[in-house]
Amino acid sequence: MSNSVPSSIGRKIIMALSGLFLVSFLGLHFGINFLSVIAPDLFNEASHFMGYNKLVQYVLQPVLVAGVIIHFLMGFVLEIENKKARGPVGYSKYNGGANASWMSRNMILSGAVILAFLALHMYDFWYHEMVYKYIEVAPEDPTRYLPETVHKFESITRTGIYGVSFILLMLHLLHGFKSSFQSMGWNNKYSRALEGFAKIYAIVIPLGFIFIAFYHHFNQLSH
Repeated sequence: MSNSVPSSIGRKIIMALSGLFLVSFLGLHFGINFLSVIAPDLFNEASHFMGYNKLVQYVLQPVLVAGVIIHFLMGFVLEIENKKARGPVGYSKYNGGANASWMSRNMILSGAVILAFLALHMYDFWYHEMVYKYIEVAPEDPTRYLPETVHKFESITRTGIYGVSFILLMLHLLHGFKSSFQSMGWNNKYSRALEGFAKIYAIVIPLGFIFIAFYHHFNQLSH
């Protein structure tokens, strides 16, 4: 028992740290994407920089992928551990609705959907970027990013999938921030302000992504 407890706590801390790292990238990603609405030329410049800068491509991008793998792997491992800890008797007596919120009880479900969405997102953008640069070996075109992005939201089905996925991400973040703070033991005079900021962040950023997707979808219909 003494060996398993630190191991479980360590996994929770790793999951919390990797989650906070991914959330910081999410904010950067949103900032760049929002430029496609308010400053298209600047969006092209920022996207071109991210796509061709060697530090981003060969250092930050692998670190980001590793962060995604570690976070979701720890999530699935902890979920399996929790189920084993409750056991069959625990399930018969466990009243999920009375003991935990919907977000808490469905973190693994929302996480799985978000993981599937990330796979779609990678196919939509990263995969085609790799084909463009390394298979087709096409020349650099700093103006191509906005048209390519807008085209992805031409389909209402794909746009709707993005919207639903970011709603689930919002719910995932709302509970995830709380769990991360508990795992890290952040309980001081700044905790309430930090939790308030985290809630705002968890709501505003996903809604911002939804706005971008539907803006580009409906903007195409009006032209």
